Amino acid sequence: MTEQNDPVWFITGCSTGLGRALAERVISNGGRAVVTARDKARVEDLAAHAPERALALSLDVTDAGQIAEAVAAARKTFGRIDVLVNNAGYGYQTSVEEAEDAEIRAQFEANVFGLFAITQAILPGMRERRRGHILNISSVAGFIGFPGSAFYAATKHAVEGWSDALDAEVAPLGIRSICIEPGPFRTDWAGRSLKQTPSRIADYADTAAARMQGTTDGSGAQPGDPDRAAQAMIDLVAHANPPQHLVLGAWGVDKVESYLKGVLQEIDTWRDVSVATDFPKD
Repeated sequence: MTEQNDPVWFITGCSTGLGRALAERVISNGGRAVVTARDKARVEDLAAHAPERALALSLDVTDAGQIAEAVAAARKTFGRIDVLVNNAGYGYQTSVEEAEDAEIRAQFEANVFGLFAITQAILPGMRERRRGHILNISSVAGFIGFPGSAFYAATKHAVEGWSDALDAEVAPLGIRSICIEPGPFRTDWAGRSLKQTPSRIADYADTAAARMQGTTDGSGAQPGDPDRAAQAMIDLVAHANPPQHLVLGAWGVDKVESYLKGVLQEIDTWRDVSVATDFPKD
């Protein structure tokens, strides 16, 4: 394949879930990929089958030194990075009132600030070449705040706004920043990767606590197929006019569509109050 049609992928969080599924699909399709995880041993098997096309690296996205080392190693091996997939991150569930400060801050470090940092490290090369794709793995929670997931939703809302602003800056330079918003997919997100602070306040039994229990009970039976999601992302990168937002899964599409229609209806209902806050026109 030509250089233009053979992008080099840099994927964070490849030990499990969507990151691993995407890395496997890119490599099996004959592509080149830098596959990363906090523990390199958990992704070495991905590179072992195609050592000339895959590079396994240790990367904790909250560690600035590891980011610099990983980006340098990727450039040394493949010369460039064409597609950055910001997949590293995890879920945290609890009620707002019972959340632990250390857990909140750790969630933002991984899901938000780590994503910012790795993008800042890779973006200059894309800008110099005037091409590239940045796929930010967000969530349906990037649109909707569900009970029990307020802080996770806050991180994903942050990523959504940041990604939209980034796209406005870099799209004129031939680079796209795109949010991927999965609904429930059959990964470890709701299993061993999920952190929870139990809700013990009775007033939240039917909201935060109920949703937390439902998330745990549904782990392993989610409707979303990670392999199909991986192929959708690969197809998106190859598309001449990719979307700025891609919701994944029927459940997610239904939820986001219903939510946005409700927001538009609410704006219209309160339009007179909203526009009346301007200075009077001369």
